[in-house]
Amino acid sequence: MSTEARQILRETFGHDAFRPQQEDVIERVVAGGDAFVLMPTGGGKSLCYQVPALLRSGTALVVSPLLALMEDQVGALVQRGVAAAAYHSMLDGGQARRVLARLHAGELDLLYVSPERLASEDFLARLSGIELALLAIDEAHCVSLWGHDFRPEYARLGELRQRLPQLPLVALTATADETTRKDVRARLALDDAPLYSAGFDRPNISYAVDDKLRGAEQLVAFASQRRGQPGIVYCATRKGAEAAAVALCRAGHEADAYHAGLAGETRNRVQREFLAGSLTVVAATVAFGMGIDKADVRWVLHLDLPRSVEAYYQETGRAGRDGEPAEALLLYAPGDAARQARLIDQGSDDDAMRIERAKLSAMIDWSEGVTCRRAALLGHFGESHPGDCGNCDSCNSPRALIDATEMAQMALSCVSRTGQRFGAQYVIDVLLGSEAERVLNNRHDQLSTWGIGKGTPRATWVALMGQLVARGYLHRDLAGYSVLSLLPACRPVLNGGEQFLMAEPRAPRRAAPAAAPKRRRRRSPRARAGEGVAPEDEVELSGDDEGLFHRLRTLRTRLAKSRKVPAYVVFSDATLRSLVSARPGDEAELLEVKGVGPAKVERYGAAFLAVISGQLDPGDDEEEQAEPQAAAEPSAAMSPADEPLPDPSSNPEADYDPDASEAWSP
Repeated sequence: MSTEARQILRETFGHDAFRPQQEDVIERVVAGGDAFVLMPTGGGKSLCYQVPALLRSGTALVVSPLLALMEDQVGALVQRGVAAAAYHSMLDGGQARRVLARLHAGELDLLYVSPERLASEDFLARLSGIELALLAIDEAHCVSLWGHDFRPEYARLGELRQRLPQLPLVALTATADETTRKDVRARLALDDAPLYSAGFDRPNISYAVDDKLRGAEQLVAFASQRRGQPGIVYCATRKGAEAAAVALCRAGHEADAYHAGLAGETRNRVQREFLAGSLTVVAATVAFGMGIDKADVRWVLHLDLPRSVEAYYQETGRAGRDGEPAEALLLYAPGDAARQARLIDQGSDDDAMRIERAKLSAMIDWSEGVTCRRAALLGHFGESHPGDCGNCDSCNSPRALIDATEMAQMALSCVSRTGQRFGAQYVIDVLLGSEAERVLNNRHDQLSTWGIGKGTPRATWVALMGQLVARGYLHRDLAGYSVLSLLPACRPVLNGGEQFLMAEPRAPRRAAPAAAPKRRRRRSPRARAGEGVAPEDEVELSGDDEGLFHRLRTLRTRLAKSRKVPAYVVFSDATLRSLVSARPGDEAELLEVKGVGPAKVERYGAAFLAVISGQLDPGDDEEEQAEPQAAAEPSAAMSPADEPLPDPSSNPEADYDPDASEAWSP
């Protein structure tokens, strides 16, 4: 079997070697066994069911939570010559009938299905006479109430498992702590399935946390220092995403907003432009990401606090999927935690709210920590790390410990004298001698602690409050507007019997604003109304090679646009570099290049060989020159992925956006 699997990997997916655990999973599933796969984003989860689907007889059913994710996967597979289709409620009658006809005719290798459709009695009845290869459940953490993105429709997949007990099942996720894993196993009857874990560590991603002081300015400074590098900005609200996109556009960035409140056509356009590279930065709610397979995202910035470590890990995992260095920056403010807590408490399910509070608390602890961030992140998922990773802010710029006993006494005393009824920002206002109306109305300008902290910057007081909470001297009531109260451990410090050592506050990241490019700016959003395998050595280029590399990238962009697929579906940058190095002269030599398979040669070979030989300039005006006649576009009957993407804004299978409530608006 291994020989056949490697042949498929090479000829269909264009790679020479599997990543750790992939081959073991494939062997088990092909043999008819179940598997629970835990791999980081970009770690190659899809190959764990796509390869078995091509080795086993019948059609593989793949459950996927998002329309965009289905369409992206199906489109990539069709381009590789795989018979794949998607079946969901956004298809029109004709599209749905064509998909079902192909299913009944046994023409499909893989059928991606929304959980709602797969659980319907009508669809289940259709499956009774069809040969099935396997059942794959992607984003399996959605099954669990403990998962960071619980989906009620996913919970019904346990019933489907009972109806198809003999069918090999592979559950896949990138984010599941021990509690979530146990729940997924129980709900999907995977008690005996081995866990294949490739580990959570993403060593190419650097992690950092900055205190959020002026979020928009910090975002623009950070992005300007990385101008031209693809990035994603995550925001808690739709309005926040739009405001961030406007700020970036004004600074000369190719940016746009993405959230579930936008029209489907707009969302699809933003996604296509980001994948194609014409859009550099997307400011989005968490609705953006799961359906995006863009390997070269260089940075992810969280402008607001995520609700859980799992959500943070998955969202930062959008960066660096090509294995190259990437950055993850969180701008943290205690007020964000209070806002998230209030939203959690608007729920009606006590158990769900308890779970969400616990997850938020863990996220706050990670944000306020001063030890190795990678070790703390991996520890949350049950993995050990020695610390001192050399690729996080805590390790690269360890903060010196200073004697802050007197400051701590001031802060604790002020919390006490204001009645333990206010949050950190208000207490700091009193310490700094604020004459705000609220302070004066409460007559807190009469307290002995009013103004005693004037000589210390607000940012230092913010950092001190966070460390007092993190170390158990103060309690922050997340359910009660982040009100601070004293804990017994603070008594020795207040009484002068214990020294309080504080890690120096983080220095905000600053960057001199880069000059805006001399090209036409994008209008602001308001004005406009395959998974990874074993990493390959990067081919070094110089001189004429760089020129050829850029010509091949230009050709790739034109081909991707004409076929309406992401650029990586044509060829990755690594494959383009290999083409430059090998300079194949015919199709046989082209097949020897890493990342090139027979389907790619048939579709794109003539055009790339023409550019390599110098017979074709990809900058020519003649569009047909970049699209060889032999590479015919798949017809609509082949796959619904070739149809225009549907408008998901009014459908339960659309991208899930937890900020749909107006309560998310600032």
